[in-house]
Amino acid sequence: MTGLASAFRTLAVTAAAGLLAVAGAVAAPAPPASAAPEPKAPREFVALGAVDRTIIQEMRYTTAHNFVGEPVDGYRQPLCILTWQAAEALHRAQVRLLARGYSLKVYDCYRPQRAVDHFVRWAKDLSDERMKGEFYPLVDKSRLFADGYIAEKSGHSRGSTVDLTIVRLPASPTRAYVPGERLVECYAPREERFPDNSVDMGTGYDCFDTRSHTDDPRIQGVQRANRQLLKGVLAEQGFVNLPEEWWHFTFKPEPFPSTFFDFPVARRSVAGH
Repeated sequence: MTGLASAFRTLAVTAAAGLLAVAGAVAAPAPPASAAPEPKAPREFVALGAVDRTIIQEMRYTTAHNFVGEPVDGYRQPLCILTWQAAEALHRAQVRLLARGYSLKVYDCYRPQRAVDHFVRWAKDLSDERMKGEFYPLVDKSRLFADGYIAEKSGHSRGSTVDLTIVRLPASPTRAYVPGERLVECYAPREERFPDNSVDMGTGYDCFDTRSHTDDPRIQGVQRANRQLLKGVLAEQGFVNLPEEWWHFTFKPEPFPSTFFDFPVARRSVAGH
């Protein structure tokens, strides 16, 4: 009987351990739900390089060389993404320019809403003026909203607006910006301001100054001719210039005239398109 009792005790202990294990398994917290996948671009969006590999891309907002002074939210890769209608129109303009010994160069294309939100936060932080010396030397930062330089929505987020310039071929590389280097006013003579391999447009890109207005009367000679060349070749393909920014053009009619997208600037956003 002693052996039988011992066996029963062993079975009881084993069963109890099993019940505890089951109870523990039931009581264990469920693993956290995986994060919601990031939005992807509609199929109407493409990477510009898939339409035209010859257009130079210098995507400023993936770098620290912009008016914010740091890479901007939502720009994961230095990639131009546009609606296919805008991309095809840029390709047609590029064909015209290549025949004349020039190339287009894009600085910014589709811009996610999270990047616009980053601009808004930066503009409200009046203590951050690290890039003032180059990009807005004559503008009080408290005036950026009132003067129209920063807004809570951007046409770029609709996918058919592009910031760009013209480069004479063969194109020499533009040197990298070194954070903390001495800043020079964006409207300074070309040989003094930050070097850019583009033709002389009278100001640098993203220059918060009235001299950036496409038809500013102070811009004459070769600089004015260069602006008119850019405006003319793009107008032929359906792009409309923003008069306050010589570099800013929107393809018309826009496929998404009232939708502001927020998918990141990344290859995965247009993968398979």
